[in-house]
Amino acid sequence: MTTVAHATNSLKKRQLWQQAMADLITDPAELIHLLNLNPSLLEAAKAAANVFPLRVPRGFAARMEKGNHMDPLLRQVLPLGVELTPQPGYSKDILRESGANPVSGLLHKYPGRVLVTLTSACAVHCRYCFRRFFPYEDNNPGRAGWEKIFDYIESDNTITEVILSGGDPLSANDHLLSEFTERLNQLPHVTRLRIHTRMPVVLPERITDEFMQWAADLTQQLVIVMHINHANEINNEVVLMLKRLSDAGITLLNQSVLLKGVNDDAQTLAALSEKLFMSGVLPYYLHTLDKVEGAAHFDLDDYTARSIHSELNKMLPGYLVPRLVRETPGESSKTLLVI
Repeated sequence: MTTVAHATNSLKKRQLWQQAMADLITDPAELIHLLNLNPSLLEAAKAAANVFPLRVPRGFAARMEKGNHMDPLLRQVLPLGVELTPQPGYSKDILRESGANPVSGLLHKYPGRVLVTLTSACAVHCRYCFRRFFPYEDNNPGRAGWEKIFDYIESDNTITEVILSGGDPLSANDHLLSEFTERLNQLPHVTRLRIHTRMPVVLPERITDEFMQWAADLTQQLVIVMHINHANEINNEVVLMLKRLSDAGITLLNQSVLLKGVNDDAQTLAALSEKLFMSGVLPYYLHTLDKVEGAAHFDLDDYTARSIHSELNKMLPGYLVPRLVRETPGESSKTLLVI
């Protein structure tokens, strides 16, 4: 392929994901119509979406079974009226992240690593998201606020890992990622860069040639943590994308959330682990639900969670069994529920 042709093809790929981001499904009525769902769902869906908006890529919606309101992918994104019913023990800041927010756009909860909310944008709004009420307006510093973030990291040489989160950090374009890491490269004690993202799964066209070049040029070791809850999320396009990342030497991990009605049985989780590993991704964490307001209908008690994990452990080799964990505010690490 000639240089001009390659550049043209690369530009088309770059435009493809940005166009997809601009054409997300945001109207509950459209999603319900596209999937041939019962129109009676609409009124409650609109009410819930007024609190936490609907956002889902069309390619991700295409993987859902039409006519099935219990489809495991649909359940993750469809606003429901039950979200509006207050439940004891659920809150807007269940992880108390506001107390670990020393600089706008930076969270420092655990020793040795900090999390940067690079952007508030996401390609998909998961209904169980623990940051659905996060004050992004106070934590989206942009380029102008980066210096305070880098000053904080530079002042503490025990920080060896920077985690990019959000929102979804890969909602940012490759040029912005490059600008951020050019400045990060000036901090030699930072040896790892970790990205937590749902984007490559819900919008696989995001992994452009430019992104791959950016990843290859990093001075830090790159770890990408996918967020995949069900094997049906991984279609052929996603498999090819994951293998491309894996073949480039990028460490790929996956974390899931244990969700009632989505993946709350050992066979479903085993199928996910097998498909992940086939695609070059190692299962990492299986989180219990963070008790954020509006997500109680996804929750499972600890006994059930441990029982499912025990069955999963009997079905798979140990390296394919994710660790069952909970995030506890104030603790220096995740809390293991099975030791």
